[in-house]
Amino acid sequence: MKIWIDADACPGVIKEILYRASQRKQVELILVANQPLKTPPSPLIRTVQVPPGFDVADNYIVQNLSAGDLVITADIPLADEVIDAEAHAINPRGAFYTKENIKQRLTMRNFMEELRSTGQVSGGPPPLNHSDRQAFANALDRFLAKHG
Repeated sequence: MKIWIDADACPGVIKEILYRASQRKQVELILVANQPLKTPPSPLIRTVQVPPGFDVADNYIVQNLSAGDLVITADIPLADEVIDAEAHAINPRGAFYTKENIKQRLTMRNFMEELRSTGQVSGGPPPLNHSDRQAFANALDRFLAKHG
């Protein structure tokens, strides 16, 4: 199993949790972004810089992951593809995307995007807080204990 990070939008504090988990559990961690990233020196941690463009990082992840891998992303369409590929997906707030909830989340995301495009709704989710970070760390630990 590998852990993939949709790294362009992943909060730094979540990356730090993942760096530590990778070392602790000896799991390969791959950060995919369209910009250069700094990571701790480790044979388990690597970065892949993809060209700029819409969904280029997402497409790279989907094309290279294996069934059973874990993907960290807040991108619901990416999570949908990950689930279809028999892999696992979790967002930076510690919520897993599953076969049971992904279609409903995708529908809600599309609805909110439509509202934003008409100006009826603005902004996105609130900033990550301490309880979000804790929820992510706990969910990751439970996952790694079961699958790692």
